[in-house]
Amino acid sequence: MTGMTSIERPLLNRRLAEFGTTIFAEMSALALRTGSINLGQGFPDTDGPEEIREAAVRALREGRGNQYPPGPGVPELRTAIAAHQERRYGLSYDPDAEVLVTAGATEAIAAALLALVEPGDEVVALEPYYDSYAACIAMAGGTRVPVTLRPDGGAFRLDLDELRAAVTPRTRLLLINTPHNPTGTVLTRAELTAIAELAVERDLLVVTDEVYEHLVFDKAGHLPLATFPGMRERTVTIGSAGKTFSFTGWKVGWVTSTPELVTAVRSAKQFLTYVASGPFQYAVAEALALPDAYFEAFREDMRTKRDILAAGLKEAGFKVYDTAGTYFITTDIRPLGETDGFAFCRSLPERAGVVAIPNAVFYDHRDAGAPFVRFAFCKRAEVLKEAATRLKTLAG
Repeated sequence: MTGMTSIERPLLNRRLAEFGTTIFAEMSALALRTGSINLGQGFPDTDGPEEIREAAVRALREGRGNQYPPGPGVPELRTAIAAHQERRYGLSYDPDAEVLVTAGATEAIAAALLALVEPGDEVVALEPYYDSYAACIAMAGGTRVPVTLRPDGGAFRLDLDELRAAVTPRTRLLLINTPHNPTGTVLTRAELTAIAELAVERDLLVVTDEVYEHLVFDKAGHLPLATFPGMRERTVTIGSAGKTFSFTGWKVGWVTSTPELVTAVRSAKQFLTYVASGPFQYAVAEALALPDAYFEAFREDMRTKRDILAAGLKEAGFKVYDTAGTYFITTDIRPLGETDGFAFCRSLPERAGVVAIPNAVFYDHRDAGAPFVRFAFCKRAEVLKEAATRLKTLAG
């Protein structure tokens, strides 16, 4: 019996049983195997600003961050995050008590949910949602309650009546994501006002994932939920350097909130990674202080790339939904005579040499997401043009 086990219970914690290998790993492996253009996983194919990369090298050479950084994050970065929130949005945070640096936004989401949710608590999340949300709610023992964004005209929209109806006496928090991955929707001022009023009325906590804050293509820009009446004291805001500065591998994210909420999140976070990304924290502190011209150029570059890919997808026969933010385009494959996003995405590399992600993986209601497929446009313009050319074969 050496090496055998008599344990009949499944080895994987039952809370995680429904979560296998992520679709991103599967599709990225498919891209490598077939030599396809990978428009599935959302990472850029070029690095961010050279001066920020050099700032990381400088920190490494000077021995800053090579040993454990402070648990809440290096003071320089916490100060830079607070200054960024103040300069951009007029939100004032104490760098010592109200800012926490995390191993990317993914850890921030995990730590927030593990800290704030107990078994039996309900978490209302906008569906489709980033796949880690569901797993983290499950790990915390919570129950996820999806409120589905549905196509309305040329974009996906939130039904505020449905959101209100989803809240019960067991609801602990709302998990909000704007700009929204995967649909590219940006919640409007009216929608955010209604969410804020609901949270205050029902005394709910809110965790808001705002990692695409610098990729809102409307001139009005990003509206943080914490700026709305009654929200500063009940909102955990999550940000990240990866999406804004195109250094996704550095894994530098953060949380801003009240001292009490930050302390709660830190209590969970310290037993996840404890700390991470030491030298990169110093570099991100410098990145957040870049002039407005950097952020504007970054947004305009992504807008151009969005338009290149959107035009190519339309020409290939997809229905293309408006992308108001993020670096993703959601499409409908039914005009191509297809209805199953999984089957479509698994066959697309052989048919057209392009990899995409089936949106159904982001839904509890798989049928609601079945015909939708997500493409990432955070790639070089020439790569997007080549992908567009390849996809034209679908149009016959």
